[in-house]
Amino acid sequence: MECLTLRAVLSVSTDPGVIAEMDEATFGDAVTGELSRWGALRRNRHVLKAAFAAASAPGSVTSEVPAAAERASFALSDWHRALEGLKEVEEPMVEVMEELGLAELVRSIDGLSVVGAAAILAETGDPNRFDSPRTWVKHAGLAPRANESGNFRGQTKTSGRGRPALRTAAWRAIWGLLPHNAIFPARYEHLRHRADNPLNDRKARAALGAALLRQLFVVVTTRVAWSADVASGRKEEAPLAA
Repeated sequence: MECLTLRAVLSVSTDPGVIAEMDEATFGDAVTGELSRWGALRRNRHVLKAAFAAASAPGSVTSEVPAAAERASFALSDWHRALEGLKEVEEPMVEVMEELGLAELVRSIDGLSVVGAAAILAETGDPNRFDSPRTWVKHAGLAPRANESGNFRGQTKTSGRGRPALRTAAWRAIWGLLPHNAIFPARYEHLRHRADNPLNDRKARAALGAALLRQLFVVVTTRVAWSADVASGRKEEAPLAA
């Protein structure tokens, strides 16, 4: 439920009967009053009209509406508290990145948030203590491991030997990169549909997570903004910053 207007609608009331008792203008004003609670500036008129129409004709089992509305209200309150708690955690993370002079550098990677980069760095510490970008990937357990014995040749898989939380942080960052970065989606499509050994979705995202770690390592240690050279690996072995 990413729509902020819909969140504001539910904040007015999760009970369709309460909304149906209002006229449309009153309902709209009530929703507007809840927008700031969810960080929204403007309401979506299409969502507003659809919600009002749905409240007027909910089409559900009448006897179950009160209980469902109460459960939805509790869930919405819990969600809002969780978002507030998340904000309290993320704001100091961004402040630390700003103090270290890393915020603008990681923002140069289209689709990577400062919080996402901070989560990765929190699991690795100072990248300068690692020998190379590949070491970072191994530390995460995303390095490929051959499955061979004698004449047997099995599937190559990631080693899984490393920090699970670091793998998770890289995995989550990929979800923001794919819709907002020009290079990572092309790489994803190549991995998924290449003629030789195409990867499934999970494996392709893991490979992109490894690529992100390598590129972030270069950006942070060299203090050079992300570019096509970094993305293609031409600066992967650049000398580390002092």
